[in-house]
Amino acid sequence: MNSADADRQQLDAVSVLNAKTTLVQLLGRAGVYSGDAEELIGIVEAGALAVAHREAREIKKQAPREKGELYESGWHDGIRTVAVELGELSERTLRQAVRADTADEGRTRVGRMEVERAKVAVTPLHLTFAAESELDPEVSEQVLVAVLATMTARERAGYAGRLTEFAAAHRVRLERLFAEYGPGSPIAIHGRYSLLHSPTCIAVLERLGADPGPLREEWDAAELPPAWLDGLWAAWESAS
Repeated sequence: MNSADADRQQLDAVSVLNAKTTLVQLLGRAGVYSGDAEELIGIVEAGALAVAHREAREIKKQAPREKGELYESGWHDGIRTVAVELGELSERTLRQAVRADTADEGRTRVGRMEVERAKVAVTPLHLTFAAESELDPEVSEQVLVAVLATMTARERAGYAGRLTEFAAAHRVRLERLFAEYGPGSPIAIHGRYSLLHSPTCIAVLERLGADPGPLREEWDAAELPPAWLDGLWAAWESAS
């Protein structure tokens, strides 16, 4: 063991479990169901492992070439082994967190915590383009449930990142869309462009572009106004 290893603090399993249990209990006092709290913690754990996996792959590029080809080859093999193990561990942790069965990757019922995570994701994105939201929060939640129902549990776990990428890739187009049809524009909230007054609209647009069939099925099942989908897509096309 070198001096760096001796000075390094590493948490033991009991201390990690203690921290997780404390967090679950604190969230419970705030009204968060223990299963929901454990799901959030599991997703964070899976994310930490995914970051470690990416960093391990980067370390592969840092092999000290001055030590010769044999040393460099061993370095690459070792890092590759560690990266593979970290990737598989991250995958297993995520599956456990969202209770995804490897034998069944189909769509499942949307859970309360999945809706809450989606709200946290869409609200700041919407406020990037609009000063406020005027659509009934209960209606917005129904829209989110329909959106999330088109995905598997694992896809929902990573949906915040997907939405952020979508908003960044189409930023200019979204700015035009909101300027012409969103809050503050001459278009009234009530009508076929109503969704632009809801934080959910960016999520709906992402699904319409990526997988419109399942979204329309869930939309009809939730008895949401078909005109909202058609109006939003028409506005999106005109803003291209």
